[in-house]
Amino acid sequence: MPRDLADVLHYFLPELEESTPSPENASELPAPSANPSGPPTDFQRRRGSHSSALPILGLPIGTQDVVRAALAWNLAIETARLGAATVLVAPESDRGSPLWPEPGIGPLGCELVFCPAKDITSLYEAAAEIALRRAGSAKRGGVVFLRIPPEWIGRDAAPQSLVRWFLFLSAARHEDLRDTLAFARKMVSQHPDAEIGLSVHGVSSIAEARKAYESLAKSMRHELSQDLVSYGLLVDDLHVYRAIAAQRPIGLAHPQSPAARALGDVARLIYEDARSRVLG
Repeated sequence: MPRDLADVLHYFLPELEESTPSPENASELPAPSANPSGPPTDFQRRRGSHSSALPILGLPIGTQDVVRAALAWNLAIETARLGAATVLVAPESDRGSPLWPEPGIGPLGCELVFCPAKDITSLYEAAAEIALRRAGSAKRGGVVFLRIPPEWIGRDAAPQSLVRWFLFLSAARHEDLRDTLAFARKMVSQHPDAEIGLSVHGVSSIAEARKAYESLAKSMRHELSQDLVSYGLLVDDLHVYRAIAAQRPIGLAHPQSPAARALGDVARLIYEDARSRVLG
């Protein structure tokens, strides 16, 4: 079942904390089942008897989308703060771009890896290889955050069993929600069994985030018969842009800011859902 935005408001307003649900029930998602499209890939054959890998969270982020890339990197760092093993995987073509810092081990052990993928299949397989390799040393679980170039979705067929968990980062403006819905159409057409979540960013109030989430969720149910899981909101805060300009994680540069708190809470939702998953 999708998480309603009302179910996560306690993460953002102290006065609502008395209604906090228990962690084990706050973010349950159905475990994905193996359903590859077409014959198994080389990676799937090699996977063989391995029963688990780190969950992969696909994030559609444009090549010039510095703000959403910064939010994704900060979410990976905040998830690592919770004890998770986190890796952000991006295409090699991103190397040297303003989207990311230098590759390698970063703050709190969060790792950035560039892979030589030039299409969606090789990108998914590279992420799946990393997810499998890192699982053995991830004592408290973890997440592989995967930057997906939006223009790659729908261009070629993709092995659906490798990545089925996606998070949209969208502003609340009408044009942003319209663009997100258009991309959701492409995503669902290629990944009919996708589990799609939304975190609304750049908002100044819970009401604004609720309205945006409910509008997109209604459209996706009506047009695509697709549920939308809420991953809360990321507030509009000058500290976000200051941290981007300084190339420092928001949670380290401005740990008491509303932006840092919101990032930590969305990361907690991601981590809880990741730990509820059983892959293999």
